[in-house]
Amino acid sequence: MFATLLGALPRPPLDVDASTAALVEVAVRAQQAAGLEPLTDGGSARSEGIVDAWRLAAGLTDRAVKQAVVGPYTQGRTVQETVARATTLNADLRALAAAGCPLIEVHEPAATMIGSDEAERARFREAHLRLLDGLDGTHLSLAITGGNAHEAGIETLLAAPYDSLALDLVAGPENWRLVVATPGDRGIVCGALSVEPDDDDASELLLWAAAYAASTAARGPARVGLASAGSLEHLGWERALRKLARLGDAARLADLPPDDLRRAIDPRAVDIRSAALGHAAPRTPRRPRSDPADET
Repeated sequence: MFATLLGALPRPPLDVDASTAALVEVAVRAQQAAGLEPLTDGGSARSEGIVDAWRLAAGLTDRAVKQAVVGPYTQGRTVQETVARATTLNADLRALAAAGCPLIEVHEPAATMIGSDEAERARFREAHLRLLDGLDGTHLSLAITGGNAHEAGIETLLAAPYDSLALDLVAGPENWRLVVATPGDRGIVCGALSVEPDDDDASELLLWAAAYAASTAARGPARVGLASAGSLEHLGWERALRKLARLGDAARLADLPPDDLRRAIDPRAVDIRSAALGHAAPRTPRRPRSDPADET
């Protein structure tokens, strides 16, 4: 099980004149310390070109580093504008793949607005088929955050050959329908860590999300990851670090043997929310009422 960010981190607490490289290094180190992988530049390299931004973060660690881009459907307003943007982005993604980027994450928050509109469904499909045309040698992931996108249909969202689908399951609980509909040979990244500052983010809930996603379409845990449900950029730095730690802890717990996991989490999650372990512990049978021990 792996854990990663869907979105940016707040600006690290460095001097106002800190370099981009310094900001990216703090963001990368924070993710490493929490046990996350793949890592991101935390949004601190926005001023750099897309390939340079990835190289900057990747040069700081031996862990896998992904590069996130905003997709053409979210950037475009008309069919022509969207397709033109997809064509331009295709060249960028090819350059990233050629540079050795192992995972490219295409963010399409506007997909939550597609609904049942056939014209918008067609615009999304055409844009993403153009976007991924000729791409190979890297893992391609579609990320949808900010709300429900289930009405667009999996045949629309995965019309292009994405290897995985990352979904906000907090602001978009109906996106579980997309998890169930996604073929088992595609990965699922569960955006189950709330981006709200005061939410509890219980490990048991994150584990349940990962286990349920793994159970769909015989997917298995190797094709499932955990993530934030969106950007943490609006949080304070220390609160964001606590969110990262909870995310990394959940991924670590998910890899424990069942007996060790049972000892590490709330035992009620074993019996009541048994999907966290994949089975329920048997309950102690009740004694018959005629048992003499009951007659006091």
